[in-house]
Amino acid sequence: MYLSEINIYPVKSLGGISVEESVVEARGLERDRRLMLVDAANQFISQREIAAMALIKTEIIDDGLIAACYGKSLRIPAIPDGTTATVKVWSSSVKARVYDDETNAWFSDVLGINCRLVLMPEETKRKVNPLYAVRKNEDTVSFADGYPFLLIGQASLDDLNSRLAEPLPMNRFRPNFVVADAEPFDEDTWKKVRIGDTVFHIVKPCARCVITTVDQTTGEKGKEPLKTLASFRNMGGNLMFGQNLIAEKAGGTLRVGDRVEILKSK
Repeated sequence: MYLSEINIYPVKSLGGISVEESVVEARGLERDRRLMLVDAANQFISQREIAAMALIKTEIIDDGLIAACYGKSLRIPAIPDGTTATVKVWSSSVKARVYDDETNAWFSDVLGINCRLVLMPEETKRKVNPLYAVRKNEDTVSFADGYPFLLIGQASLDDLNSRLAEPLPMNRFRPNFVVADAEPFDEDTWKKVRIGDTVFHIVKPCARCVITTVDQTTGEKGKEPLKTLASFRNMGGNLMFGQNLIAEKAGGTLRVGDRVEILKSK
């Protein structure tokens, strides 16, 4: 088995970027979901409410990020000069740095909602659910929904697509890692794996939401894949697809093509 894709999502719920290599940090891959859009109440917003967020594409540059949509583009510095605010992502309330008015006006105009862009600074430590943490009260996560890394086997998507009238691309599921040469849903049975030189703990299957029904190219919503997942991946009322991971140690560099080795099974 080997790592066939590495993906990062610099701004939560905006377009992702496929990369050839990435550094493993405690809260996720380098530059993965360190930025997030919040509404007027400082609550995170996502494609669940605003499917058009999928249309905003991102590109990493040396000193920040470029966002583009509808023929408009915006240069976003790596570190904002703005104030701090307490923002909420699910049940977590954390300190974030707020970007300038020009940046916020650009996103507000594109999405048609009053919103602000915020950065999770290094000093902010958002804790993983202690029920699934490898190191209690120590494991942290970015602005991702709940865990630092998400892995899906390519064969699992192939199996799902064999049940659909129209196949779907992997970007519907927004994984960090895609593994090739495994059997369908093999990842359900893994407990600990080594990717390259980094060891990961598989801590929880990923429950899927309506974001998977958003076409990442058009921003249009449909019924699949949730309709089909409900027929064979319903586990206790949740539709599971993919596995959430926590790194045993930060600092390694992962590269497309790295070997994936099962160290422990469930």
